[in-house]
Amino acid sequence: MKSCIAAALAMLLVAASPAAGVDDLAWLAGQWGQEADGRWTEESWTAPRGGVMLGHSRSGRGDVLREFEFIRIARGDDGALAYIAQPQGGAPVAFGLVRHENANGAASATFENPAHDYPQRIAYARSGDTLTATISAIDGSKPRSWTYRRR
Repeated sequence: MKSCIAAALAMLLVAASPAAGVDDLAWLAGQWGQEADGRWTEESWTAPRGGVMLGHSRSGRGDVLREFEFIRIARGDDGALAYIAQPQGGAPVAFGLVRHENANGAASATFENPAHDYPQRIAYARSGDTLTATISAIDGSKPRSWTYRRR
């Protein structure tokens, strides 16, 4: 009886694990943007191909670029799916996928790296033509969000 319960719990843990392939995040592909009060932010993602999604973002005010980032979603060194960011073109920083969902017209993915200074968590949520990106500390404090519309 104990072995049956242990096997059932193990199956539940496997079913609940965030094991995913890059194709499971295809809902992120596209060109996204927001503009308000002269400030703008754009983020673009390619469709999955060859086990990777490539992305970039840029932000500015008027005609002045303030920040940019190269991003990719691919398998990390440990074989798990990761969000790998290169802010301002610097050294890559990996955030492992910890949760993902794609059901009933809504999709989300959360990546974490508790050893990084900030952000430690990067989360995306999509509903229709709206994509929300949120960065925060690992406990959810210091959140900063962008709400994009499909372009």
